[in-house]
Amino acid sequence: MTFLDKSPIHSAEHARSYYAASQRDKAPFACLEQDISVDVCIVGGGLSGVATAVELSEAGYKVALLEAQCIGWGASGRNGGQIIGGFGEALAGSHDKVEQQFGRGASKALWDMGFECVNIIRERVAKYDIECDLRWGYLDVARNSREEDNLKAWQQELRDKHYSEEVRWLERAETRRVVGSDRYTGGLVNMGYGHVQVLDLCKGEARAAQSQGAQIYEQSLVTGLEYGDTCCVRTAKGSVKAKFVVLAGNAYLSQLSPDLAPKLSSKILPASSYVIATEPLGDALAQSVLSEDFAVCDQRTALDYFRLSADKRLLFGGMSNYSARDPKSITATMSASMHKVFPQLRGVKVEYEWGGHMGIGLNRVPQFGRLSDNVYYVQAYSGHGVAPTHMSGRIISELIQNQAERFDIMAKVKHWPFPGGRMFGQQLMALGMMFYKIRDEIM
Repeated sequence: MTFLDKSPIHSAEHARSYYAASQRDKAPFACLEQDISVDVCIVGGGLSGVATAVELSEAGYKVALLEAQCIGWGASGRNGGQIIGGFGEALAGSHDKVEQQFGRGASKALWDMGFECVNIIRERVAKYDIECDLRWGYLDVARNSREEDNLKAWQQELRDKHYSEEVRWLERAETRRVVGSDRYTGGLVNMGYGHVQVLDLCKGEARAAQSQGAQIYEQSLVTGLEYGDTCCVRTAKGSVKAKFVVLAGNAYLSQLSPDLAPKLSSKILPASSYVIATEPLGDALAQSVLSEDFAVCDQRTALDYFRLSADKRLLFGGMSNYSARDPKSITATMSASMHKVFPQLRGVKVEYEWGGHMGIGLNRVPQFGRLSDNVYYVQAYSGHGVAPTHMSGRIISELIQNQAERFDIMAKVKHWPFPGGRMFGQQLMALGMMFYKIRDEIM
């Protein structure tokens, strides 16, 4: 999941999350206070932006990245930390239909990108020795036979496509051993997915880009963009002239710089989700909750997702909604959900709470496009962005290096604006979410 904190949008500090409290690298980056010239200017210091910066700086491009607050301040530094594959899997249809709509080879390309995005993280963490508590092992849990059938169908599809990582089905008793709860009837383990201290990952990748020559700037809100053969990106204290510009602000772009790319804001809506982190559980209690240290997710629309941190806290998230109304108490609301899953945690103290908005597109497919011949954008990960953001960075880098095949596939996807604009679109999505919540409970 990805979030926008309910704290002030122009706050210069990270949300008061477990990630911010436990991050290893708390040293700031500089603020842009001069006029510079580079090959590529990236707007947005989340995972999309820093992944793009790594790809391009490794390829020898002069890169400047501008972040309005701190690197990883928004979605990328406060999400659930689950590393999940998939890229464009919401483009439902047969192989022939996908090929006809998006071009020859598109079906295989979409499938391959869905797992390449995870491998980028695996390889980059190893290459740059990024300390981020990376763990492998992910469990999708089912609550009934319908959900079991869906997960078993996915398992078969992975086999048919010769997925190389270990995937295995757990019956009820084994699921109960792995997840100390009576709520689940089965589950699918995928050892190719995992979890991570996501703010450490984002900050570590920014340092990796910097080590390759990228210039990383914080507290550098973009106030204007002048188009042309050479673009000029302006901040309050400086400017960047660049041959290419990449807009990677996701849901924050329209909130922080509303006049920068107004066309993009109609195609993305914020949906709320929240996370709490308990006090350290100790070995015995942690073992009773999650014996295999997997990240876990259920199959509901308004899902629960949870995992253990490196110091054995339970991070428990969920409560997705489109109402834009925060609960009176995140801790009270999320604790009630946590206790339904893990009644043994009643009485355990919650030490951190945070939450906010994830960027949602109508078709749940990442949005790629051009605003001009040399200004590109990517946004709308719909709650599954930790790994796909890395694929986005690679695709944008390929495009700038005149390898447009994969960008062209993604850019062909139609992304309709939300009907009624942001205000009424949010209300319609809230009604839709209510329907799916009811369906999840009765089926």
